[in-house]
Amino acid sequence: MSSSLSNKKLDIDESLYSRQLYVLGVDAMKKMSASNVLIVGLKGLGCEIAKNVILAGVKSVALYDPENVKISDLSSQFFLHSEDVGKPRAEVSAPRLAELNQYVPVSVVDKEPTPEDISAYKCVVVTDIPLKKKLELSEAAHKNGACFISTEIRGLFGYTFNDFGDKFVVEDPTGEEPLSGIIADIGQSTEGIVTCLDETRHGLEDGQFVTFSEVQGMTELNSCEPRKVKVLGPYTFSIGDTSSLSPYKRGGLFQQVKMPITLSFASFAQALENPEYLISDFAKFDRPAQLHVGFQALHAFSSAHDGKLPRPGNDDDATEVLRLANEINDKWSQKTELDAELLKKLSFQATGDLSPMVAVLGGLVAQEVLKACTGKFTPIQNFLYFDALECLPVGFEPSEEDLAPAGSRYDGQIAVFGRKFQERIANYREFLVGSGAIGCEILKNWAMMGLATGPKGVIHITDMDTIEKSNLNRQFLFRPSDVGKLKSDTAAEAVVKMNPDVKGKIVTHQDRVGADTEAVYNDGFFDEIDAVTNALDNVEARKYMDRRCVFYRKPLLESGTLGTKGNTQVVVPFLTESYSASQDPPEKSIPSCTLKNFPNAIEHTIQWARDLFAGLFAQPAESVNTYLSTTDYIGTSLGQSNEQAKIDALSTIRDFLVTDKPLTFDDCVAWARKNFETLYNNNIQQLLYNFPADSVTSSGQLFWSPPKRAPSAIAFDAEDDMHVDFIMATANLHAFNYGLKGSRDRDHIKKVAASVSIAPFEPKSGVKIQVSESDNSADGDNSYDPNELNKLIESLPDPSSYAGVRLIPADFEKDDDTNFHIDFITAASNLRASNYGITHADRFRTKQIAGKIIPAIATTTSLVTGLVCLELYKIIGSGEGENQRKLDDYKNGFVNLALPFFGFSEPIAPAKYKYNDTEASEWDAFVFDHDITMQELLDYFKKEHGLEVDMVSSGVTMLFSSFMARKKVDARLPMKFADIIAEVNGKEIPAHVKHIVLVVCCSDDEDENVDVPDVRIRIRA
Repeated sequence: MSSSLSNKKLDIDESLYSRQLYVLGVDAMKKMSASNVLIVGLKGLGCEIAKNVILAGVKSVALYDPENVKISDLSSQFFLHSEDVGKPRAEVSAPRLAELNQYVPVSVVDKEPTPEDISAYKCVVVTDIPLKKKLELSEAAHKNGACFISTEIRGLFGYTFNDFGDKFVVEDPTGEEPLSGIIADIGQSTEGIVTCLDETRHGLEDGQFVTFSEVQGMTELNSCEPRKVKVLGPYTFSIGDTSSLSPYKRGGLFQQVKMPITLSFASFAQALENPEYLISDFAKFDRPAQLHVGFQALHAFSSAHDGKLPRPGNDDDATEVLRLANEINDKWSQKTELDAELLKKLSFQATGDLSPMVAVLGGLVAQEVLKACTGKFTPIQNFLYFDALECLPVGFEPSEEDLAPAGSRYDGQIAVFGRKFQERIANYREFLVGSGAIGCEILKNWAMMGLATGPKGVIHITDMDTIEKSNLNRQFLFRPSDVGKLKSDTAAEAVVKMNPDVKGKIVTHQDRVGADTEAVYNDGFFDEIDAVTNALDNVEARKYMDRRCVFYRKPLLESGTLGTKGNTQVVVPFLTESYSASQDPPEKSIPSCTLKNFPNAIEHTIQWARDLFAGLFAQPAESVNTYLSTTDYIGTSLGQSNEQAKIDALSTIRDFLVTDKPLTFDDCVAWARKNFETLYNNNIQQLLYNFPADSVTSSGQLFWSPPKRAPSAIAFDAEDDMHVDFIMATANLHAFNYGLKGSRDRDHIKKVAASVSIAPFEPKSGVKIQVSESDNSADGDNSYDPNELNKLIESLPDPSSYAGVRLIPADFEKDDDTNFHIDFITAASNLRASNYGITHADRFRTKQIAGKIIPAIATTTSLVTGLVCLELYKIIGSGEGENQRKLDDYKNGFVNLALPFFGFSEPIAPAKYKYNDTEASEWDAFVFDHDITMQELLDYFKKEHGLEVDMVSSGVTMLFSSFMARKKVDARLPMKFADIIAEVNGKEIPAHVKHIVLVVCCSDDEDENVDVPDVRIRIRA
């Protein structure tokens, strides 16, 4: 059996890196934990990169920065404080960065690195230093075999560049799970066409490689050298010449094989004159070439002005930058038609330093560092340029005076947006829902932006969770000493240290958002905020907040991550569709017949084991407790069940309360051994008794044809580690149910298990087995004795004789490695996989699937939250009326840092419908500022819109319909809606509810149904 992922194997703290391990994998983590990284330049961008690679767990990080702290550095460098101004930037930052991860030493390089120094590092990252120095370091890195990354941010513009050497090997270009599938046919021809089962697409792409197993007939393919794929269709692909192989008979599986690729990188000096670009936004296809020249012009300007950059909003400096850009462009073979207006904006913003831009580039570049260290995922080759010019406020025409430095921590932001817009940011009012990984990064960015620091500003945060150790790897506001504390309070305290201006401006809550907390997040609450940002990890809560934002007409910022993948969505009242307007397709469920009898993949056996865990250690204990604490259990709890369901439930209670009740741990071992026999021997033999290995269907086809796999029974072997793992985990969990002391003494457990007397298997007739989803036959012996139920009832003990006795249900907990939960599921799943000849999964993989663990890494979180905050700039500066920001200014983002891929699209406009000649969307409503009667509502629709009201409802409550009894209608017509709802529901509307929402169905003069917006009635001031 595959061993678990142990700390010794990785030499890391698995609980700290649990989510990241599912992104990078064990091998990549090993390589990364052996890699030293040098970061040059510790302004915001350098600090963000350092933060992310430290959290990721590289071997060490060295920092070099010859500059002292300036007040403007505080615009984006979150580990600097005002009292640090004048102190060495690297020395101040290093100890604070070191607190992020106790396993990663952080040191300060006190002199400029020499070429000899560079050889000690796997990757060198340079940020805010002169171009001449960058070229020197890049040359040293190239010669010494170190990976080199150059990156810069200038206001709303930024770039990154990679040189990973002449022969950089990428072991896994995508990081996706290898594909596999079941084969229906393989042609014997020069093309070698492979046909898969019709029910599952193969998912392969041209140029990928596969190997084979379990092929009957054409056995030469089994464990063959990987064959290159050419895709012919969703269910077919070719693998080259198979004409000399034996004829195919049946069966077989294909498995994708990840093949390493070797990449060659140009040096930084070569790439400057002959650049290639990875496009970050195809709507700006021409910008990279423009910005490439522009950034070199900024360096030329800085070199000519003693290291100073162009002044914000200064036309003379911008003119000089444009002249330098033209001179540079004229010298290069790749000439570009320059956009003077774009380069002017670049010059104006050259001293700009924005936290959201730092987050975007910092997350991106940190992932490139991890690629350099591990060879996992495809790195950027050459240059990537990114800009977010759409963030400039509508009608933005700041004066040079407005953009000039104010001697404040926000000067980096003022240089881009001006002081007036800074005041608007300071007086904005936000609601952050969730303060986990995304929430921490959002809060950090808001603190650096100065959000809500003005007299009218406020930030509300809610999160009901407490901090766990596994959070520390990506929720960077938390430290080991914070474990067990409330997330919202701790996050708020952390950002106040980063920017004292937000002190007193953050209000923390510990409420789950939902219908039960609408008394807290009520009309008054939403009236006092400007927008909502979600940092949630579940879809239902997202949908709920989306509905609230639609109701109160508040902008909503949405985001999510899955490993290296991330997405952002901006929701703007009346301009875009809501979050809930479009949904992902539901996850494909595993058919019950596949789980019960016909698994063909490890995912099936893991889900079966997860269900078995609940069926053995949770549900029986809960049923026993309910029986002991419920008067007339059979009549109340089982009253509506059929006879077989009652027999099953009562049999379980009898077994766990009387028959199989253990007195010692050895009894638990014996119980586990009997379960082993039932699950892996008897049940399999019964299945084969019903459907022998050579049985055929009515059509003459072998019953055990793909995707069905013919099983084989397992005989218990006390010397088989997997068998003992199952017995140990099962016995300990059974002991836990009864409050007995468990044991990890393998030798004793083996001895007891081997001594248990097991009756030989005898097949049963009359057992019905579900063969397909459409087959309603339940598994099991359905020929029960009608008197069995009465006998069972009589055999049950009197609950009163068990006063105070309760079993302890095992609530599944994936993150406690001492509780045997994952141990049981791993052993149970792999034993069932052995039954069916399925390749086993180790504890690490089993834990991810059974625990539904979402892979996560700090780099993606950083980038995604940066994109979110860029959209917040747009919302704050959206304008009003005719000058309001247009739909195509906003961006929904889709990224995959592994490939890397960047996709941006404008949001979708809300779907429109018409009633009469009026156009409406989900954002529209008929609003009444006071309570009205039913008659007034009917009259309103008739007089104002010529529509007959056919039905009125509130939630699930019907208030009026055309087919309702006339007497009831007449009684309600003069009543106000608050009174009608109270009467129908039998209780008063809660005091915090100030509005009621009515859904109205109407018909026109031609008796056609007409969709109309909801009706919103204010019932209280």
